[in-house]
Amino acid sequence: MTETYLPPRQPPVPPWTSYPNQNYLPPLPPKRNRLRRNTVALVAAATLAAGGIGGAVGALLGGDDAAPATAVPTATTSSATTPIDVSSVVAKVAKSVVQVNVRTANAEGLGSGVIVSADGRVLTNNHVVAGAEQVTVTLSDGRELPATVEGTDPASDLAVIQVQGVSGLTPATFGDSGDVHVGDEVIAIGSPGGLQGTVTTGIVSALDREVNVPAEERQQSPFAQQGNSGANTVSYRAIQTDASINQGNSGGPLFDSDGQVIGINSAIYSPVSGPDGSAGSVGIGFAIPSDNAKQVLDQL
Repeated sequence: MTETYLPPRQPPVPPWTSYPNQNYLPPLPPKRNRLRRNTVALVAAATLAAGGIGGAVGALLGGDDAAPATAVPTATTSSATTPIDVSSVVAKVAKSVVQVNVRTANAEGLGSGVIVSADGRVLTNNHVVAGAEQVTVTLSDGRELPATVEGTDPASDLAVIQVQGVSGLTPATFGDSGDVHVGDEVIAIGSPGGLQGTVTTGIVSALDREVNVPAEERQQSPFAQQGNSGANTVSYRAIQTDASINQGNSGGPLFDSDGQVIGINSAIYSPVSGPDGSAGSVGIGFAIPSDNAKQVLDQL
């Protein structure tokens, strides 16, 4: 009896996602396409729309008439055995979260941001404002105000913008991401799909997770600092969470149970994507640790 040799079946190549922009497309992965341990292929959690940039990614939904959040004097903190009083935490921090609206030469986009000073400094992701020709910020009370990009750090995917003509805003309090533990409850607030003030909850799924996202094209951002490397990817160690994060959440804060910012939501892993490149949450989101963000803020 003659045996017939059959070659081993090759595993299917997983779909790779990237920024929703033709300029962010990474090179094709090698044929041995395996994700390294603790390394994932990601899509930025920002929203882009309009002609000329690889099609629309996510829907920019208008007519969002949600009432602004109302702050309360105190918020109930929780221990490891007590669930978060989400409504109290949100009431405490909602005024510190903004929507960042961006217009480039041939596209419109949006992300989220967190207020870091009473006079209107806002921290967001670099990929939200890269190449921006016009930036506006929508506050929690519905006011839409012009803003300028004050500084960017593409290597960490963080940027600082300045809202014009404001004072008395409510800055967020930054916590120590080094004190975060797997299993801690967290709250994400942002503008997924343009739905400003969306609140989602979850836990910290993992720490020190190595993630790689395609680097934005340096020459497209006139605000980039000098001295950044020309690498094709941005890599950092992230906080992983199962709190729902979608495109439009980029740059928004991840809060702990005390209402302190412990991360900046920046990317999601999506094993599937739509025909236009859009991707949704599957419970695997990533945030830049607050300790990294504080260092960049000091530099900028």
